[in-house]
Formats: sequence, C-alpha cells, structure tokens
Amino acid sequence: MTPHHKESQENARAAAVDKPAAQPARRRPLQRLVPAPLLSLALLGLWLVLNRSLSVGHFALGGVMGIAIPLLTAGLRPLPVRIRKPGAVLRLALTVAKDTVLSNLSVARLLLSPAHRKHPAGFVHIPLDLRDPNGLAVLAMVVCITPGTAWAELSLDRSMLLLHVLELDDPEGIVAKVKKSYECPLMEIFE
Repeated sequence: MTPHHKESQENARAAAVDKPAAQPARRRPLQRLVPAPLLSLALLGLWLVLNRSLSVGHFALGGVMGIAIPLLTAGLRPLPVRIRKPGAVLRLALTVAKDTVLSNLSVARLLLSPAHRKHPAGFVHIPLDLRDPNGLAVLAMVVCITPGTAWAELSLDRSMLLLHVLELDDPEGIVAKVKKSYECPLMEIFE
C-alpha cells in the first residue's frame, strides 16, 4: 500500500466520522414508485373517463397504468418541471385555445374553398431565446396543435426553429406572433 493510498483512506475515514449520519428519506421509495404523481393521477382519471366506469377493476387497471407509464417513460422526460409563474400558464392556455379556434376556422376556409387561397405555404425561421427543454417541448406541442402550423426542425444549438405555415403571408408577423404569444410566456413559466 503506497503512502498516498493510505493517506486517502485515512481522509475518507475522517470525512465519514465528521459527517453526521444522513437522515433516511421517508418518501424515497414512494418517489421511486411514483416519479410523476400528477401524471399518474391524470392517467388514472383519463382511464376512468374513457371507460365511463368507476368500478374497482377499472380503478385497479387505471392505477397500474398510472404507475407503469410514468416509470416506463421516465427517460423521455428531459428535466423535472418547475413552473415559476402559474398565472402565466393560464394566460398561455387561453391564448393557445383562442389561436387554435381561429386557426381551425382559417384552415376550414382553405379546405372548403381552395380557390380563395391568398398565399402559398412556406417555412419561417424563428430565432429562439427559450432554452429550457420542457419549455421547448411545450412550444412544439403548441405550434403542432394549432392547425396550419407544424414544427419542422430545431437547430442543434436550440437557437432557431423552422416552422411550416400553411398560408404564409407575413413571415415577420409569424415570427413576432410566436415570440410574443408563445415564447415569452414559456420563458416566464420555465426559466
């Protein structure tokens, strides 16, 4: 045994003696079993609503799915979500709902009377300031559920979004709309 090795072992022992014994975490096994409790409850609730049943069997099966799905998909979630401003979530949800209704009407107009199409489809590059992976995931969902737009690509450094727009009349207006209506609230919420 070298003197250096012996010295590091003694330092490790001394550090272990100096450190108070760590208190066992009481929720640790429960957190391992249910890593995302809100998601688990939402899955259970969705299962019960879809089956229109409150039977014990559906509760059990929904509970198993509510526990199994978050465990199996834990690696797909980039980071734990920390919502900084809950009020911004409500404002963003209302904005998305309004934009979705308006976009549905616009897309229905295009489908019902394609001859009245005013502008061709196109791509828009949107510079992004949002860097939080959860915020970017929500932004992807928002632009994809809004009819007439689709997330096409995100640059490797997460600084540029390529967005496909069904009827592109004002690229600068689209950039300003996405940044003001979606990116700014998401930065309030996640960063």
